[in-house]
Amino acid sequence: MELRSTAPGGVTPGGAGRSGTDPGAARRRGAAEPSGHPEDPLGDPESVARETCLRLLTTRSCSRAELATALTRRGVPADVVERVLSRFGEVGLIDDRAFAEAFVMSRHSARGLARRALSAELRQRGIDQATASAAVQGLDEHTEEVTARTLVGRRLAATAGLDPTARARRLVGLLARKGYPATLAYRVVREELAADGCAWDPLEAPPDVETE
Repeated sequence: MELRSTAPGGVTPGGAGRSGTDPGAARRRGAAEPSGHPEDPLGDPESVARETCLRLLTTRSCSRAELATALTRRGVPADVVERVLSRFGEVGLIDDRAFAEAFVMSRHSARGLARRALSAELRQRGIDQATASAAVQGLDEHTEEVTARTLVGRRLAATAGLDPTARARRLVGLLARKGYPATLAYRVVREELAADGCAWDPLEAPPDVETE
């Protein structure tokens, strides 16, 4: 009969009970792996807040308000949110003015949005009115008009089979949805249609603009 020595407590040498695991080691491993959620008693809200902000900022630029919303959803206390975001602002990791300026240039180039639409999107991201207004002023009227003409030019061929008023309705609607002022939209559409050999006078036949 094979005899096995047993250490006090019923633990065999080189193992832990019959399972061969060490409960103490498991507890130590658990203690070395802090929880990522502030509601967990082992979690540190400030660490969670910092790690969450850094992770989000490595993905894309964020406004202070966007980060605050993300932290609140994680259950980080309000005072911790304020402290961490203030510190991030002090070291330059959060800068709403720089965020707004970059956002305006990026969205205008990628989607052709005008200043009015860009300002609205910035406000949705928690940028205050003064900062949003200053950012969109970086997009001058000439650049806005050039972009409007480019957008209309891309759609001219698709409207070629329609009557002048129907063509104008679609093209003016395109610019309206992107936030261009009505006066600019009507002028650009009239001139671009004329260059395409299509006479249209908005005063004689104002279009029922398609804004949806």
